[in-house]
Amino acid sequence: MKILWIYAHPEPRSLTGSLRDEGLRTLTELGHEYRQSDLYAMRWNPVVDRADYAQDAGERLLVAAESAVAYESGRLSPDIRAEQEKIEWADALVVQFPLWWYGPPAILKGWIDRVFVKGFGYGLTGEDGRVLRYGEGKLGGKRALAAVTVGGRSSTFGPRGVNGPFEQVLFPLLHGTFFYTGMSPLLPFVVHSADRAGAPEFEAAAKELRARLETLATTEPIPFRTQNGGDYDVDLVLKPHLAAGRTGLDVHLSAKRSD
Repeated sequence: MKILWIYAHPEPRSLTGSLRDEGLRTLTELGHEYRQSDLYAMRWNPVVDRADYAQDAGERLLVAAESAVAYESGRLSPDIRAEQEKIEWADALVVQFPLWWYGPPAILKGWIDRVFVKGFGYGLTGEDGRVLRYGEGKLGGKRALAAVTVGGRSSTFGPRGVNGPFEQVLFPLLHGTFFYTGMSPLLPFVVHSADRAGAPEFEAAAKELRARLETLATTEPIPFRTQNGGDYDVDLVLKPHLAAGRTGLDVHLSAKRSD
């Protein structure tokens, strides 16, 4: 497989950095090819502005529309084009970051904002006129694994934990970014109590990461319902007979996990 590893942590000597090193070694041992985007080392600019699209100053910036024009005409800034080429090359993405304030660091959010422009990450239609998203799109067929280090204990992310179920905490990334763009999101790899981890905890986490990478190509993705698979009505609301009487994010899981 060809894997793009997106890494977003400012300290390479952190637990996150050590796991990144272990993960890349594992990919090499398994015979995979990989490329890496180390966002802090790259000094990645996370801020969307008109320079991304070579737009003249003084014009009103309509981000979605202008990003689509720039993408189709080849006017996107070189740093954005380089990241898109890496994604197109890859069979799978590993997106590694510490959980800060219930989401990824700003530099990673900015990478998503700038790279997944209209025409590349969204805003596509099929030959029949259907909008291609939530299970379909240009990035269809690629796998995506979030690898996350978390300060909180695992119990605090349980069904009754104060932080909520971890898959739901990451719903904006797993469903709203990976699945929205057509990728197949896998259950995240999570290391809890990361800021209190010692050598035994690192070894356990490294062993689990190696196992997840060994099955990267075969693990069943999270079974989210596809937008165009017949489960949603014309207003993109789940049809009444599915997950009947229930609400919440779990209703967007197919019968294998939800109904």
